[in-house]
Amino acid sequence: MSQPLRIVFAGTPDFAAQHLAALIQSEHQVVAVYCPPDKPAGRGKKMTACATKQLALAHNLIVEQPVNFKESTDRDVLASYNADVMVVVAYGLLLPQSVLDLPRLGCINVHGSILPKWRGAAPIQRSLEAGDNKTGVTIMQMDKGLDTGDMILKAECDISTTDTSASLYEKLAALGPNALIDTLGLMAKGTHQRISQDNEQATYAAKLDKAEAEINWQQSASVIDRKIRAYIPWPVAQFTYSEQETNKEHRIRIWQASVVEQNKAEQNQIQTPGTILSADKLGIVVATNENAIRLEVLQLPGKKALPVADILNSRSDWFKVANMITGLKK
Repeated sequence: MSQPLRIVFAGTPDFAAQHLAALIQSEHQVVAVYCPPDKPAGRGKKMTACATKQLALAHNLIVEQPVNFKESTDRDVLASYNADVMVVVAYGLLLPQSVLDLPRLGCINVHGSILPKWRGAAPIQRSLEAGDNKTGVTIMQMDKGLDTGDMILKAECDISTTDTSASLYEKLAALGPNALIDTLGLMAKGTHQRISQDNEQATYAAKLDKAEAEINWQQSASVIDRKIRAYIPWPVAQFTYSEQETNKEHRIRIWQASVVEQNKAEQNQIQTPGTILSADKLGIVVATNENAIRLEVLQLPGKKALPVADILNSRSDWFKVANMITGLKK
């Protein structure tokens, strides 16, 4: 029978905390938890601990919060825990080779994609945006590259046509902890295998930028639909409505939409992308470069997100048939 492992855990958001929770309930011993320094949050800018730190403190675990590992004293402290392995989940800090080499079995990472596809900061969002039908988590041995380490274990799940980044995040948050515990079991027995990634098959998941949230109606309805779902809960896809009388512009966020398939006759009609084709309680149908898209839940400036039926009760003048709503023009 294998001996339980001594683990140092490093992570930040709720996604990481869910993995830490699984470790706490496992046979393995979490000897320390690493998190970034507390940050100001909310209107009062009160110093706030991340989800991982809060969970660690609730279980009386030691918490370390170095700014980085450039100081030798920080590396010495890590070495003092005599860990068998360091588990890293959405930590947010790049680890130098001197840290990767400290634990007996090195450092492993839970990455939210099926590597080598979607290395980088936003694998969940980029996978949705690209129209992938599957994703998952990969447990990998960390090296000095960006998500380039050897793969130890993969777990996959389907991406549905209604998934958002938020719902896919929850799927992976349920999938990852089990895959992590299975991996640690193999490592404890010394039976885990390391498989090199095929760099020629790698794709990069660049960090999201707010500027990407602007809808381009010149794209197809399916591309726009995937973008809307990929950008929930942040930065949330949006478009601009301009009042003709005042020329005032309003940024409107899209929280739910669906593709409207058009027949050949409808597609042959001259429909300038961005033109409102219909507006009723089911939604606001907007022309795109291919097919149309129905906007179903919107958020007006300074308001909460509401079904279109409620918005039309007060702002039907904004969404009249044949009106144009603008977006990114390329």
